[in-house]
Amino acid sequence: MPFILVILLFLLSSITSSNKKEEQSVSVVIPAFNEEKTVSNVVNVVKELSYVSEVIVVDDGSFDETVEEAKKSGATVISHTKNQGKGSAINTGFRHSKGDIVAFIDADIYNFDYDKVNSIIEPILEGKTDITKTKFSRESGRVTELTAKPLLKFFFPEISFEQPLSGQFAGKRSVLSKITFEKDYGVDVGIVLDADVQGIRIEEVDIGEIKHDMSPLAGLNEMANEVVRTIISRAMEYGRVTMMDSMGNYIRMATLGLSLIILGIFSLFFVQGIPLEIGMGIGIVGLAIAIYHLFKLILKSFKMFKNRPKGNLLRSFLKMHFSVIISAVVLILMISTFISTANIHDGKISIEPISRTLVIFPGSDQPIYVRGPYKVDSALENEINIIRMPEDALKTLELRYGDSLLINDQYYTVNKTRDGEANILRLPEGVRRSFDVHVGDTISDGHVKGIFEGIRVEHLINSTNASNVALANEYFIINSRVVNGYVFEIYLNNKLIDNITCAVTNDSEYSISANGYNLKSIPMEDIKVNNSFFAYYGDHIIEIKVADKVSTSKYFLPNRTGSFLIFDFNSIY
Repeated sequence: MPFILVILLFLLSSITSSNKKEEQSVSVVIPAFNEEKTVSNVVNVVKELSYVSEVIVVDDGSFDETVEEAKKSGATVISHTKNQGKGSAINTGFRHSKGDIVAFIDADIYNFDYDKVNSIIEPILEGKTDITKTKFSRESGRVTELTAKPLLKFFFPEISFEQPLSGQFAGKRSVLSKITFEKDYGVDVGIVLDADVQGIRIEEVDIGEIKHDMSPLAGLNEMANEVVRTIISRAMEYGRVTMMDSMGNYIRMATLGLSLIILGIFSLFFVQGIPLEIGMGIGIVGLAIAIYHLFKLILKSFKMFKNRPKGNLLRSFLKMHFSVIISAVVLILMISTFISTANIHDGKISIEPISRTLVIFPGSDQPIYVRGPYKVDSALENEINIIRMPEDALKTLELRYGDSLLINDQYYTVNKTRDGEANILRLPEGVRRSFDVHVGDTISDGHVKGIFEGIRVEHLINSTNASNVALANEYFIINSRVVNGYVFEIYLNNKLIDNITCAVTNDSEYSISANGYNLKSIPMEDIKVNNSFFAYYGDHIIEIKVADKVSTSKYFLPNRTGSFLIFDFNSIY
């Protein structure tokens, strides 16, 4: 009974294996160049296998009877007009084949037989592997032993095939489609390397002894060159060279350092989600890496290039160091742009390399944030004389809520935005018409000053610190450019009531008035830091002290247009 059961299992396995073979179609591609003596035998042997559905001979520019012999044997023949190399012939055959499994057999084998071709294809049909390559007994193997194996041992030590340059191999179409076929004799080793790196199953099968014509020394030299080129190019592609090359390591690490500096700067000024400390840390780490490896790279480059011919020096240097040079240029352009567009005002650094303003506030909880852009919308119902302005735009224009703007002889009061409208700039219709903007327009923070250029502002001075409260107004003009100005401290009856910031223009005078009377005119040339100017109205003493210099985008209203500072003592209570 056990014996019968074993027989049944064996038969069942054979039937399953046979069905599996029938389910998968097999194409055989035979690259040939002047192989009229052997090609017909190889074709006839392949056709003996019942599971082979098509045989394709790729004539690689032969000038003998190869094509005729192949056709007589019943193969499909595809011809190249000129010799393109073994790899090109294999690629052509693969593209024209239809089988689920494709085998590639040399056309120059004298003793090719059924068992040899079956041993190449059968392991794939049975699902044991994805690709098979062959090993066999032969008289020669000079390129393999003297060229391929030493290079493979150095760059790809995990590969230990006895004959990595075997001419015969097969594979599933699905995995062969992922592999790059070299155009020449490097095709065999290229397949082995691609399969190894991509984790494709590959098995070396022994097909015994084969006999074919030995290549002349000149042919072996060409083959060796192509094999070396393929192994080196794959080593570079798969990172096996740069990991060993000290110069390449210095270049890679220097580029990394410069890139980290760039990343750190962008984190500081553009990425709000990254804390300031992390952005600075990234930049500092990048700076340390860049300095160290750039120093090593300079020393290494000097040693390498000092003995090079002068005519070739620049080209070699640029080609080798191109990535470092580009990263350095990007970093220099970024820093120079930031420096050229940086302004310091009221303890903050404002940088506007593009249409958005980036501001640093030392000592605050949120040291870096981005202002704007602002979306224009219509005024709320019954607010025909009210501009609702985001706080960021207010700071950019150096305004305060409650200020009045004179636009086309009409005053508009600046109010806060509503909740949920942090970046909405609500403008009445008359203001939109005057500024030539429309509902839905987007205004960057850098263009807000340009929109409000030349607008006259009436600012209510905070006089609540005075012993006797009076109504005081400051008048100034909005300027689109940042200029040098001054901080003015306003005292009433020896009490500081407010600080105001403004610039002055050449050859102008600035008037202080109260209750319709001009009390004091201050010449522009007298406005200097630590100077004080006094004006008197009845028992009231007004002092204007120039406290400091500062950058600003506001100009005082000169006396030819009106007073820059007006007091109303009728409001004292």
